[in-house]
Amino acid sequence: MNQHPELKGKGELQEFLRALNESKKGKILIVDDEPGVVESLRLILSREGYQITKAYSGEEAIKRFEAEPDIDLIIMDILMPKMDGVEAARRIRSRLGDRFVPIVFLTATVSPAKKYEAMNYGDELLTKPVDVVELRMRIANLLKLKAYHDHLQEMLLKKTVDLQRSLAELEKAHNEIKEAQSEIIYRLALAAEYKDEDTATHLKRMSHYVYIVAKALGLPEEKCEELKLSSPMHDIGKIGIPESILLKPARLTKEEFEIVKRHTVIGAKILSGSQYKLLKTAEVIALTHHENYDGKGYPLGIKGEDIPIEGRIVAIADVFDALTSKRPYKEPWELDRALNLIREESGKKFDPKVVEAFFDSLNEILKVKATYTD
Repeated sequence: MNQHPELKGKGELQEFLRALNESKKGKILIVDDEPGVVESLRLILSREGYQITKAYSGEEAIKRFEAEPDIDLIIMDILMPKMDGVEAARRIRSRLGDRFVPIVFLTATVSPAKKYEAMNYGDELLTKPVDVVELRMRIANLLKLKAYHDHLQEMLLKKTVDLQRSLAELEKAHNEIKEAQSEIIYRLALAAEYKDEDTATHLKRMSHYVYIVAKALGLPEEKCEELKLSSPMHDIGKIGIPESILLKPARLTKEEFEIVKRHTVIGAKILSGSQYKLLKTAEVIALTHHENYDGKGYPLGIKGEDIPIEGRIVAIADVFDALTSKRPYKEPWELDRALNLIREESGKKFDPKVVEAFFDSLNEILKVKATYTD
């Protein structure tokens, strides 16, 4: 058999139409305060294959509808005592949510105003005595419309579930990429640290300190995570500094210190030119984490808020961890001594706001320090 040209290739619609022809007739609620009318309609429609349920008032119609959620269509008389059909329909409509249940109003004589009100809550308005042929046609058409509406709702639900599943898979992939980026950054940073006296736990402690201080400063969660992931790259430039200087167990000479200072510029050059946010942030950190708030740091000698916030946060985290950790040329400082130095350097080496955030978060910082020990 030839396909209709408008349906050709539309598999889902064809499948729906096929299922519609094979579907049950549907369940109809008949509501009228005259039992004779209800029984007449029941006889007519049951012969057509419809399942029939009955109610004899607006109040009973609402209860019946709530008790039988599989009702597909309602035939409702308008003029009924106590609660009329329009009010009953309004209350039923308010309970439908996304469902579509057609309502056919029946009326003998009502005012035009009541008819207009009825059409706000109904889909058809037929005059008593009812033309049986017209009633059958209207009901059949409305039930087809309901079936198509239900089909679309089902498709929408399926598409929504599929979309949610796809979004979940996409989020999982994004998280895996993010974790991979984080591990790559950490391992590259660790490679640089092998030329230095620092340890892997130094990187973990410092990155957590950075995150905690950034949170205390009120930075957005995304920025805090970005800083946590990027900060281990702060000393990547040390890969270009001779080991004889980095591992020297004594104080550096002035010339040697000048060489060490180059690690900031070397690190920034290694990280420059990337299109990725994490590496762009790591470049800023590598270049500016030794700048001082009073302008006496290096390599640029910038001061105050001209120093990017990334550099100002990493500076305090790096110094705190360096002071309280063992190095070839020194024993770890006692905690009080390290904290006193940070207080003294507020407004000099460190941004006072960052110092305040650091001390506001000291309990969290000390928990990290106790967790990641050398």
